[in-house]
Amino acid sequence: MRSIVRAALGALALTAIPAAATLAQQGGQRIAYINSQKIIAAAPGRAEAEAQIQKEMDAYRAQVKTMGDSLNVLVAAYQKAEPTLSPAAKAGKQKEIQTKENEYQARVADMEQKAQQRQAELVRPIMQQINKVIEQLRAEAGYAMVFDAGNQSGVVVAADSALDITDKVIARLKSAAPVSKAPTPPPRPGPTLQPTGAARPKPDSSRR
Repeated sequence: MRSIVRAALGALALTAIPAAATLAQQGGQRIAYINSQKIIAAAPGRAEAEAQIQKEMDAYRAQVKTMGDSLNVLVAAYQKAEPTLSPAAKAGKQKEIQTKENEYQARVADMEQKAQQRQAELVRPIMQQINKVIEQLRAEAGYAMVFDAGNQSGVVVAADSALDITDKVIARLKSAAPVSKAPTPPPRPGPTLQPTGAARPKPDSSRR
């Protein structure tokens, strides 16, 4: 979740602060910086969003595990009965298993995409609130630029702490109205590990 929020704050990422700060100072413009990691850790609603994401991911994994277990049962039943099956029956069972496995893989891929979208939905209100507060403080204080000194791609090695408005951002966030929560979707299957246990049936050598 934190990585998603940091990506959302990418517009403020500190990638070339020395040159930008020099230009701002030469033009008599004010600059400031924040520590996005500290802001994210203290942002109201962050813990709740993380808990909701974990809850939904657990539900997704449980549902897809059931699907994987069902597929494994089908494969195990085929392997047990294989010695007594005719070539035609083997071919039919293999086709059935392959179809079920393809359906399973397609469902897992679809749910992985939907899970990522859901995570973004839960984080978006927090991201918007953080960006809103930073822009408010920038406009109120007349800062020309606000940089992110907490971004891992930043190049700052030292900075005047008087330019740090991180605590002001956090204080404004905590005094602002509660972040609106994303609606909870109805239960649905989600991403999990590939089915384990029984292996796929081997092609019938008698058909070659």
